[in-house]
Amino acid sequence: MKNLLFLVLSIILISCSSVTKDEKNIIDANAQTEKDIEMYTKVWDTFIQDGDTSVVNEENFTTDVVIITDQGDIVGIDATKAYYENYITAFSDRDWKIIDAFGQGDKLIKHWNFKGKHTGEFFGIPATGNYLDLSGTTIVTMKDGKIAKEHDFFNMKSLLDQINNSSGDITIDEYQPIN
Repeated sequence: MKNLLFLVLSIILISCSSVTKDEKNIIDANAQTEKDIEMYTKVWDTFIQDGDTSVVNEENFTTDVVIITDQGDIVGIDATKAYYENYITAFSDRDWKIIDAFGQGDKLIKHWNFKGKHTGEFFGIPATGNYLDLSGTTIVTMKDGKIAKEHDFFNMKSLLDQINNSSGDITIDEYQPIN
C-alpha cells in the first residue's frame, strides 16, 4: 500500500511538473524579455546618466540599428551614438530615469524622464542656461538580445518652450508611478 501511494504521488508530481513545449516557449520568451529589459535599462542609464558613450556598440545594438525621428531615420551604431550624444553634451546636471519598462516578444516600451540644464548646443540650439524636465515614451524593437530600433515620443513644444524659456504654457510631465 505504501509503495502504491508513493507511486501515485510520484505520478501526480511528475505530471504536474511537466511543461508542454508551448509553455516552455512562453517561459523562454518571458525570460528573454526580462533579460532584454535589464540590458536595455543598463545601457541607457550608463549612456545618459553616466555619459559613457562606449555602451553604444555591437554588443548592445545591431549594426543596422534604426532611430526613427521626424527628420528621417538615423541608421547605424555611429549615427545612433552621435544623435544621442546631443543630450549628453548639451545638458549638464543630468537626471535620467526610466520610470517604467515592460515588453512582450521583441517589443519593449520605456517611459522615461530626462532633466538637465541646457549648457551646450542641442541640435543647433545654442546654450540658454534654462532647465529641461521632459518625459516621454520609447517603443523599442529588440533582435537577438540587441537594440534594433527605437522610436521616441515626447512633447517637442514643451522641450522647446523650456530650453528657450518661451512665453505661454509649459507642460512638464510630473507623472508618478503607482506603487
